[in-house]
Amino acid sequence: MENYFSTTVQAIKENIIHHLMSFQGRDPERSGARDVYKALAYTMRDIMVEKWISTQKTFYAKQKKRVYYLSLEFLIGRSLGNSMTNLGILDAAKKAVEELGFDMEEIRNQEEDAALGNGGLGRLAACFMDSIATLKIPAYGYGIRYEYGLFFQQLVDGYQVEGPDNWLFDGTPWEFERSLPLFNVQFFGNVTGYVDENGNYRAKWVNTKDVKARASDIMVPGYRNDHVINMRLWSAQSSRELDLTDFSKGDYIGAVESKVSSETISKVLYPPDHNYAGQELRLKQQYFFVAATFQDIMRRYKKKHDSFDQFTDRVAVQLNDTHPAIAIPELMRILLDLEGLSWEEAWHICVNTFAYTNHTLMPEALERWSVEMMGRVLPRHLQIIYEINQRFLDELAQRYPGNVRKLRDLSIIEEGPVKMVRMAHLAIIGSHSVNGVAELHSKLLKERIFPDFHEFFPGRFNSKTNGITPRRWLLDVNPELADLISGRIGFGWITDLDQLRGLESFVEDTEFRQSWQRIKFNNKKRLADYIKKTVGVTVSPDTMFDIQVKRIHEYKRQLLNALHLIYLYHRIVRGEADDMVPRTAVFAGKAAPSYWRAKLIIKLITSIADVVNNDPRVKDRLKVVFLPNYNVSQAEIIMVAADLSEQISTAGTEASGTGNMKFSLNGALTIGTLDGANIEIREEVGKENIFIFGMTAEEAEYERKNASRTPWQICRKNGEIAEIIESIGDGSFSDGNKDLFKPLVDSLMDKHDPYLLLLDLESYIDCQKRVNRAYLDQENWTRTAILNVARMGKFSTDRTIKEYAEEIWGIPVG
Repeated sequence: MENYFSTTVQAIKENIIHHLMSFQGRDPERSGARDVYKALAYTMRDIMVEKWISTQKTFYAKQKKRVYYLSLEFLIGRSLGNSMTNLGILDAAKKAVEELGFDMEEIRNQEEDAALGNGGLGRLAACFMDSIATLKIPAYGYGIRYEYGLFFQQLVDGYQVEGPDNWLFDGTPWEFERSLPLFNVQFFGNVTGYVDENGNYRAKWVNTKDVKARASDIMVPGYRNDHVINMRLWSAQSSRELDLTDFSKGDYIGAVESKVSSETISKVLYPPDHNYAGQELRLKQQYFFVAATFQDIMRRYKKKHDSFDQFTDRVAVQLNDTHPAIAIPELMRILLDLEGLSWEEAWHICVNTFAYTNHTLMPEALERWSVEMMGRVLPRHLQIIYEINQRFLDELAQRYPGNVRKLRDLSIIEEGPVKMVRMAHLAIIGSHSVNGVAELHSKLLKERIFPDFHEFFPGRFNSKTNGITPRRWLLDVNPELADLISGRIGFGWITDLDQLRGLESFVEDTEFRQSWQRIKFNNKKRLADYIKKTVGVTVSPDTMFDIQVKRIHEYKRQLLNALHLIYLYHRIVRGEADDMVPRTAVFAGKAAPSYWRAKLIIKLITSIADVVNNDPRVKDRLKVVFLPNYNVSQAEIIMVAADLSEQISTAGTEASGTGNMKFSLNGALTIGTLDGANIEIREEVGKENIFIFGMTAEEAEYERKNASRTPWQICRKNGEIAEIIESIGDGSFSDGNKDLFKPLVDSLMDKHDPYLLLLDLESYIDCQKRVNRAYLDQENWTRTAILNVARMGKFSTDRTIKEYAEEIWGIPVG
């Protein structure tokens, strides 16, 4: 296709003016920053769609195998900066905007974060899309176009208060809404059976309540390679037939109610699923996007194929966690009920099509649905799941005759007062590959979580350590550092992160270190300005920026960090802080709306901040900040400004972590446990260039079972730790209210605390003393920071995706 979109400064400027007038009906001379942002976004979209059409044509022409990445979350954040960077027109666009009388930073700040995800799982999916496009892999991301994100987090009197996150209130210029395809998705109803002409049982799913799935496409450009892929996100629409039925009865209200009810499915990300209605809606969301996606997959496949002989040579489906695992019985339903294949043929296709990524070691996070609800919402799928399970149990019984425990433990159906469908078991049995997302995580999956499955399916479990995209998480968010690096080692690192090793030869270069320090200071000043503007706290960029940003959860141990801050506060008040580096502690993250203990931890942190920040004895030695409404855009300001990255989860609980990688790639040093990808980061950067403390996963497991030391014994032996706990319990951080934080004190002092906070606290405090000493030597700290960046090559999603492509999807790269 002829390239008819020029990317000169003049052409971009003309395009912006054109879009202001024709798309938005605005007078270019009276347009504001918001108008110009939209016009620039439409300009980028024009350039991308041309490349996307060309990319799609090559997929069809070359009969390539395609990957379908199914994820309930894509936490893409803002798209403008990333699009300009990857298209290679950032400088030209910046000049065009300036010539129109605007500042690019102001224009970029007009964009709402796309609230299509919640945490690490969704951000990983977004990084994967960037690497898939950059590596020219034929692929699509599939998910839901949520109208509302998780929630907008406000802090009111230090408490988290949830409000609606209506990111689409003004629309988004990045998507193409498609009138076609429009797919029908069924729910409820019942199943009737019949025997076909060949004597095979066939099922029909009838009397269903139907919802329409409408597609929206968001373009994802590869880095300067003319390759553009798309994420296809589904919106739920009321079925027209349903409306007409109600209208014909004269029931206008009923028609409207049914329309609203069916469209709820794509309204909001992750409804609180602690009640029945919430759980049902979540299950409907999962099936809705899976059913629409598989109709799209079949539509595309059938353009060129009359039989299913080549299906697994043309289609690979990656399940991002268990959320899309209902796809396994859905593909079986299509092949059995609609296409007339035998069970054996269909199952062979199914297993060779699917691969499953596990993202958690927390048993409570492994999805389970009640058999009763599954049977009501998806009756045919429950039948198929029972059949899959029975055939699997028959195999097990042959392999392990008389071993009832094995059958009970590995069954997809969990027997009990309430029968449950174990989705992780379904995903393992129905996939040819099951991967963890870090070496430790994968090892624990095989040895602790699913040892019997690993034994039964040798070779099915494998490890694919997570990564991050260097385009977003260094080139785009930290342009000064990216320019410094490129000025010394060239630009190759942008698509081959291993080339950062070349920075090691500049560690002793005084001028290079000074430039490095200046850039870090500038980033810290920007964050300090953001903190002042957001929460009204004045912090100094001359202090150590000690940062922990992630979902608020007990296993991530924000509470451990808070205990250390109380320890520092006590030292300052006692006059023992002469050798203490002034420190600014920054927290951000959301707690699930129904997770009251995590919300109480937020309240404790904000209460500590109130006391510390207003105590005249502390002066500027310590400041504590909790930034509300953590999202990708906020992370982009925070990550680049950190001196110290807190990765302190209880060993054996974090699957991987990718925040640890983003901090390290931007020159922060890590304090952490031997958990998730911290282990591999230590292997890469060297144990002398990272601050490790606490128990290993094996030691933590031993302590949970044996409790060789109790929190009470620790407090009796260590007066400083006893003082920390006492000050929380006696109301020192709650205006004398001794009851407010009592649940946290009780959990800390419980010998069965699963997260082992007090057992790791002494080690953590000692490690923080090492951090303090190291930070006093700024030259050596900078050397260490440079080495951290230089040795982060392994943690690019380019490497991760290459491994997925070659080892799981069967697609050669490069």
